[in-house]
Amino acid sequence: MRSLLLCLPLLSLIAAQPALAQAAPAVSTAEAALTPKQAALKAHVAFLASDALRGREAGTPDYDVAAEYVAAQMLAAGLTPGGKDGSWFQPVPLVAAKPAGEPTMALRVAGQVVPMAFGTDWTIRVTPTAERVALSAPVVFAGYGIIDKASGRDDYRGLDVRGKIVAILYSGPKGLNSEIAAHLSNRLDRARVAKAHGAVGVVVIETSQIHQVFPFEAMAEGWDTRGVTWADAAGKPRDAGVPTLGVLSFAGAEKLFAGSKIRWSDVRAADDAGRKLPTGALAATLSTEQRFTIEHVPSANVVGMLRGSDPTLSSEVVVLSAHLDHIGVTKPVDGDAINNGALDNAIGIASMLEVAKAFGAAGTRPKRSLLFVAVTAEEKGLIGSDYFAVHPTVAKENVVANVNLDMPILTYRFVDLVAFGADRSSIGPAVAAAAKARGLALVPDPAPEEADFVRTDHYSFVRQGVPSVSLNPGPGGPGAAATKAFLENNYHQPSDEIGLPIDWKAAEDFVDVNQAIARTLADAPDRPRWNKGDYFGTLYKGPMAK
Repeated sequence: MRSLLLCLPLLSLIAAQPALAQAAPAVSTAEAALTPKQAALKAHVAFLASDALRGREAGTPDYDVAAEYVAAQMLAAGLTPGGKDGSWFQPVPLVAAKPAGEPTMALRVAGQVVPMAFGTDWTIRVTPTAERVALSAPVVFAGYGIIDKASGRDDYRGLDVRGKIVAILYSGPKGLNSEIAAHLSNRLDRARVAKAHGAVGVVVIETSQIHQVFPFEAMAEGWDTRGVTWADAAGKPRDAGVPTLGVLSFAGAEKLFAGSKIRWSDVRAADDAGRKLPTGALAATLSTEQRFTIEHVPSANVVGMLRGSDPTLSSEVVVLSAHLDHIGVTKPVDGDAINNGALDNAIGIASMLEVAKAFGAAGTRPKRSLLFVAVTAEEKGLIGSDYFAVHPTVAKENVVANVNLDMPILTYRFVDLVAFGADRSSIGPAVAAAAKARGLALVPDPAPEEADFVRTDHYSFVRQGVPSVSLNPGPGGPGAAATKAFLENNYHQPSDEIGLPIDWKAAEDFVDVNQAIARTLADAPDRPRWNKGDYFGTLYKGPMAK
């Protein structure tokens, strides 16, 4: 991203936004009662979630203005530039693909052509690969399409998928730890596994489990949404494995399995019951043609550094992250098309900025260095954090921990916390101590079926072997009802805006507990370590996992 911070005062940026140039309303009694930290939090959210920034979609000028604002606030908090070439920004070379017309698919079973109705039998979820995908190949059903060395699971055992299209179920197997199950159901990883076995494409089949969270009808409605990844050094989309050709509905699955020894009804029943799935070659040959418009879209992570005080430990870095982007402008809801993203995730960015400010004002710098990173394109699939975790702006081996702040639902005074990933490493005791000192309990994930462990930016760091945690206010007290109300009425909707009943004292408490965790990790004698034998620490060769 071309930096505006060096050539255009921030006030000029604000003045250029009509919605922000209006006269400010009189301060209400409630606003006057806010503490300075609470008022600062509200001010950040009011700017970032304003209509003027049009939902901060990655790769738009609106996101760029938000990034300039964050860089200016990092400067005010006493941070130094931590991006590329001494700037506040780490350019992230996004590659976006959008369908160029409606795709086609058909099956041939026993010499008969069986048409597949787009939007009813199948749909697409775009992953940037090529401008044209045209394939015709036999289909092999590979169950969940998973290979997991830790458990000895190999869904490809005994199958020959070379030159074929692999059909797999959308969800992962039942009966596993929810975080491991969510990880194993990662579509990108499974497409890479299929490629490694010689397949030419993948189709994913709706299941009862995914239908409860993300039904086929919702996927079909968003079929023309842009797919985004980041480009490698040659400018090509990062390896996504074989093309994911589509998602089949229950009706589409019936057609796919028709005439085969393996019956769809048996597969679905086995999946629902958690039994072993029948796998093998199907009777169908699948043909599809899909065209896409691919473009390179510049965006950037915003990076600020607080240098540690210890001559030895300051080379090690604790990363605090939050995603700056949201989903931009979509179809109107009650006449409003701007998805402001106040809680998702303007308030996470605001909290991170106030953590930085609190460290700057503390007088005593932490022993390790802190890196504050506002990442782009989280809403496109954790793209900005993945790019940073793979290509950090400091030596990769020196990144010792990640504390992520994503969509804290702060419409209530929370009494407990859900700490995703904390119990997998020595970060756990630091989180527990910070929570206990503030009278807060730690509780398990109340909705493991939502797979939040793999849907937030700390997962990008986990995949690079870095012990990580992401905090959410918990379900205790009014928490469960408040979370349900937000997810049903405001999540990824234009109503996620500053007018929500945000509890600014709760927001201040959220800042406080995250700062305490970061301080403990930064000052501890030893860097965070994975628990011995931890699944993710071992898988990604993190410190002390074996």
